[in-house]
Amino acid sequence: MNLNLDNIAVENNVAAQRFEAIVEGQRAVLTYHRFPNHISLDHTEVPESLRGNGLAAKLTRTALEFARANHLRAVPLCPYVSRYLVKHPEYQDLLSPDDWQRILSL
Repeated sequence: MNLNLDNIAVENNVAAQRFEAIVEGQRAVLTYHRFPNHISLDHTEVPESLRGNGLAAKLTRTALEFARANHLRAVPLCPYVSRYLVKHPEYQDLLSPDDWQRILSL
């Protein structure tokens, strides 16, 4: 299945502490915990039938842009988010130096 990501909205479900997108009745999520000065990005889950279309990347970008807009440090606990950050160093400023070094060594 090829998805047009431009037509897929990612919502911040604050009550559930997750960014989510619903595609064809299936929910893709990036769970988080928000703290006063940082946000931990905990787990990304995309239904198998939707994988490989960039949906996890869109969830991650949305979460990182949320962190930037709210002046929050991002703490990547999810392996997918860590790999995304290595490929997209434009978000390095959202990480502590220790977190950046940790994900570079993965």
